[in-house]
This record gives sequence, structure tokens and C-alpha cells, in this order.
Amino acid sequence: MSHVLTVDHPAWQTYEGGTRARAVRTASGIWTLSHDRDGLHLACVDGTEDVKPEFVSTDPVHLPPAAPAALRENLAELGVTRRLANPWLWDAITTAILRQVVRADQARKVYRTWCSAYGTTVEGPRGALAVAPAPAAVLALANEQFAAAGAKFHRTALTAAATHYEQHHSEWERLEVGALAAALTRIPRIGPWTAAAAATDYTGDFHAYPHDDLAVRTWAAKIAPTYAWPDKKDKAFGPLWTGWAGTDRTALHTLTLATLTWGAHTR
Repeated sequence: MSHVLTVDHPAWQTYEGGTRARAVRTASGIWTLSHDRDGLHLACVDGTEDVKPEFVSTDPVHLPPAAPAALRENLAELGVTRRLANPWLWDAITTAILRQVVRADQARKVYRTWCSAYGTTVEGPRGALAVAPAPAAVLALANEQFAAAGAKFHRTALTAAATHYEQHHSEWERLEVGALAAALTRIPRIGPWTAAAAATDYTGDFHAYPHDDLAVRTWAAKIAPTYAWPDKKDKAFGPLWTGWAGTDRTALHTLTLATLTWGAHTR
């Protein structure tokens, strides 16, 4: 049975017939991943196959029983979903930074431009795919090059992150999601939201995601429109959302990631 694939990350390209594809860098090489009616296909196109991309499965049986019935029932219809745990922490940090203060569709556009302009391009099953420029490449860019890719606003955060990543990534890569998010906030211009988004993308563990994120709130309201959700400016959403799961990290991960998966498919 072909599982639903979570395509929240901006690297996923969509082709006719519903095929999705992206390129990723693992510790050993660059891979192309594609998902079609026959399921998932992985190919190592540069480097070695020693470190394979890993997928996290999320089963709706773990949704918190305390969550509204309409939300649970609609999310359960997705069935078991699969999401790539981003194998390159640097890409997860880059993606989270490029999402700062811009709308999701704009962030997607900037991310793709950034990768194709300054990253590494490989041939995918349906055309060219690109991975993000490495920290050293980012530090070598001139100010005008950030502006040309639409990342002028993000320049200081990206350069600070690249410098810190080169110094600390070995220790960061060994941390669990909460500790990793805390460590990333020590980078200048990286706040708790960006740090948590990067850490969850990398580990695949969404119990630490910034749950009052606009995407979570927007999709939740569309999934269960009759529920009395807190207003957009109301700070009650986060505690409400996490409260349904209580101390159950798996329930919170499932609730949040299933909601983001639902939204990515609707889009």
C-alpha cells in the first residue's frame, strides 16, 4: 500500500500525474527521491549510498482522544503518512531561516531560487533538482547575490548560522529535538520559532514544533471549521493544542504533523 507522503518541505516539486520529487544531501552523498502511484523511489546520484535518507511514519491511531472529533476524524482519513526526516541539518536551518517573516508560498519560491542559483543541481527523474548551498558557499557570497535570490532580508541570519554551523554541527547532530532547538537559538537572528522548525525538520519529531504557527492554525480551522478556534491574535491556541496531548509526545507529534500533512496536500 502506498502511504501518503508529507510534502511540507519547499524542496518537493510537483509534476503532472501527482508525482513529487526532491533532492537531498545525506552525510555520504546526494540522493533524488520521488513518489508516484508505485510508491517511493530513492537513487544516490552523487557520492556513496552509505547513509540513506530515512522516513518517519506517523499513524493516526496515536491522535490524542481529547482533540475535537471532527479534527481527529478528518486527520484519520489520511491513514499512515510518511515524512522524510531532513538528513542535512544545514538544509533544515536554511529552510527555517528563509521562512522568517514571509508567506509560505513566497518562502517556497525563495528557497528554490536560492538552491538552484548557489547550491548543487542534479538530474532527477523528471528534471533538474537542487540542494542548498553549503555553509562555506554561503559565507563566500556577496551581498548582491543574496538580494538577487530574494534573500536580502535573510542574509545576516544565514551568514551567522553558517559560521556557527561550521563550529558546532557535530555536537548539534547528536542532540534530541528539544535540546537541538535550544542550541540553535544561540545563533544570532535565530529565535525559538526558527530553531524549533529546523530541529523538527531534521529529527522528524514534531512534538517540539512551534504549535501556534500560522500553518497549524490555518489548516486546523479548515479541517474542523465548526470548532470554536481561538482568534488569530489569541495566545490561547498553543496551550489548547498541546493540552489535548498532555504529556504524550507521540500524540502531540501525530496531531501536529498530520495537520501539516493535510494542509500540504490540500495546497
